[in-house]
Amino acid sequence: MKKIIIYTDGACSGNPGPGGYGAVLRYGEHEKEISGGVLATTNQRMEMQAAISALKQLKEPCQVVLHSDSAYLVNAFNQRWFDQWRRNGWKNSKKAEVANRDLWELLLELAGIHQIAWIKVKGHADDELNNRCDQLARAAIPRLEQKCTFLTLLSSKQKKTWRRYYEVAEDCCFFGGSIVGFGRVWFADAD
Repeated sequence: MKKIIIYTDGACSGNPGPGGYGAVLRYGEHEKEISGGVLATTNQRMEMQAAISALKQLKEPCQVVLHSDSAYLVNAFNQRWFDQWRRNGWKNSKKAEVANRDLWELLLELAGIHQIAWIKVKGHADDELNNRCDQLARAAIPRLEQKCTFLTLLSSKQKKTWRRYYEVAEDCCFFGGSIVGFGRVWFADAD
C-alpha cells in the first residue's frame, strides 16, 4: 500500500465569506499542490474541503498521514465524534443538527477507503508545508473573486451556456442556482 503524506489548510475572508483551501500531497519524491475556493462559505468548511479534495486525488487505497491545523477536523476523527453523531441521527450533544453534515459524510466515505492517521499541527507556525497550504488557500480567494466578477459581466445568454452540465477547471461561481466554487467542479442548472 502506498504511503502518502498530506498537508491541508483552509482560509476564509470573513466567516462566512469567500473561502479557499489548499493541500500538498507527497508520495516519495513526488509532490502535488491543489487549491480551490467557494464564494460563500466558512473556515471550517474550507478546512474540511481541503482534506476532501486531497483524498479525492488518490487513485487507490493508501496509507495516509494527513496533517491539518484544524482541531475541528482532526479531533472529529481521532476522538470519533462522528460515531455519536450517527447514533443520534446526526445531532450533536446539544441536540442540534451537526454542522457541515454533507462534508462529514463525504469525508467519512473517503476515510473508509484509506488508512488515515490524522495529525494536528500548529497553524501559522514554522511548519513549512502547513504554511504552504495556507498560502495556497489564501491565494485561491482573490482568484475566485476575480472569476466571479468575470461571470457577473456575462450576458444572460452567455450565462445560460456556461450553466450547462459540463466540467470546467478553475471556473465556477454563483449565479442563479449554480454550484459555488472552483477547482475541478461542474455547473448545475437550477432551471
